[in-house]
Amino acid sequence: MSTAVSTRLVELRKEKNLSQKEAATALGVSQALLSHYEKGIREFNLDFLCRIAEYYNVTTDYILGRTDSR
Repeated sequence: MSTAVSTRLVELRKEKNLSQKEAATALGVSQALLSHYEKGIREFNLDFLCRIAEYYNVTTDYILGRTDSR
């Protein structure tokens, strides 16, 4: 996973003032797994990409770093 994706995940979570645990619970994953996504250790699937886009109210292209337009 690219650094841009990891950075976006962290920024979006922090903008909502959420802990990893709070965001992970809302997204239906463990805190450890969300941490791995945010650090770029693991890659997420398309289902999770759609969930985080909907949760943070941004486009999938924004999360993937393809655009700066949310």
